[in-house]
Amino acid sequence: MTSETGKEHNMEQCKVYSLSTCSHCKSCKKLLGECGVEYEFTDVDLLPDNDRSEVLDEIKRLTSRCAFPTVIIGDKVIVGFKEKEIREALGV
Repeated sequence: MTSETGKEHNMEQCKVYSLSTCSHCKSCKKLLGECGVEYEFTDVDLLPDNDRSEVLDEIKRLTSRCAFPTVIIGDKVIVGFKEKEIREALGV
C-alpha cells in the first residue's frame, strides 16, 4: 500500500484499489490529488500472488465483482472512475 498526500483536508478516509496500467485508475488518483485528498492506494497488479488474492477477495466482498478502480470513501464504495460520485462523496 502506498499513501499520497495532497493539501490538508479533514475528510473521511479514502482508499483506492487500482491497476498500475489502468488509465481510469490514473485519472482517479489524479482527481483525488487535484482535490487535495489524502488517500491510500493499492496497485493490485503489482502485489505478490498471495497478497493479490486477498485483496481481490476483499474487493469482491465490497462490490460483488472485481473492477478497477474501486474507490472507498468513508463507508461509500464507488466502482469505476465516476468523477461526479467521487466529488459528491468527498464533498468537493
